[in-house]
Amino acid sequence: QVQLVESGGGWVQAGGSLRLSCAASGRTFNTYAMGWFRHAPGKEREFVAGITWSGGVEYYADSVKGRSTISRDNANMVYIQMNSLKPEDTAVYYCAASSSKPFTFVVAATRSSYDYWGQGTQVTVSS
Repeated sequence: QVQLVESGGGWVQAGGSLRLSCAASGRTFNTYAMGWFRHAPGKEREFVAGITWSGGVEYYADSVKGRSTISRDNANMVYIQMNSLKPEDTAVYYCAASSSKPFTFVVAATRSSYDYWGQGTQVTVSS
């Protein structure tokens, strides 16, 4: 079983930066690919970024590519650094873990590939 807790959300002006953190518990966490998703009002939850179990492969949605960096460490933490934030980045951001294919070198970008989810952290970007 994996539990995920996000933090680091908040309010920021356009052009600013935020780093979101995800604390994971569970002894097999380090074998799972991890992802960040977001859910904006009136829209479906969408993939933002993902990283493989080893941290060797990263994948980003086009909407954040070049502005965001996902990372993970050996202390069961996953991060996403978001720069040059835009009002359209406003959403609840969720951390997710994919246990179906441990040790994979492929990052999944679909919701159905992730089976553990955090409660989310709100990011608000004002213009």
